[in-house]
Amino acid sequence: MAGDQIVEGSEEQAETPARTLPDQAILRSIAEQFTDIEWAPSTGQDVFMVPKDLVRDVVQAASEAGFEMLVDLTVTDYFRRRSSRFELVINLLSIQHELRLRLRAPVPVDDVRVPSVVPIYSGANFYEREAFDLFGLIFDGHPDLTRILMPDEWDGHPLRKDYGMSSVPVQFKGSHQVK
Repeated sequence: MAGDQIVEGSEEQAETPARTLPDQAILRSIAEQFTDIEWAPSTGQDVFMVPKDLVRDVVQAASEAGFEMLVDLTVTDYFRRRSSRFELVINLLSIQHELRLRLRAPVPVDDVRVPSVVPIYSGANFYEREAFDLFGLIFDGHPDLTRILMPDEWDGHPLRKDYGMSSVPVQFKGSHQVK
């Protein structure tokens, strides 16, 4: 079966390399464990749309299927553009299968609690702290969910699109004092 290939998309997407059947089987084995996952390609990558409460379970299943590395964890703010304001984005990599997987989980502004994936990928520690600090998402089960970039007493989350711009005066050394 190694020679069998599945080619996705139209001829216009010919630059996207064809994937072998075993790659599809790995992703299918993860997706079939959950009834609430939507699986769709996006810009040549496989994307799972996951309910936020299932994030840890899906990440655990991906880890067990051979995704050894969490590449990135970030947040997108869709302020006034979508019903769920935030979207948690997790990128995973399987070196042994030469495969990438992106997880996207909508997070509404009135319930910003998401399960932490630090117990599965310890490298998620600082990514989750950054998402907490700059967007205000709360990761349940995180070992030390504290600010990482802003001072502890800082009020608000600077990467939210409704956060005021230029609300902090900047003073450069050696310049005249700003009043």
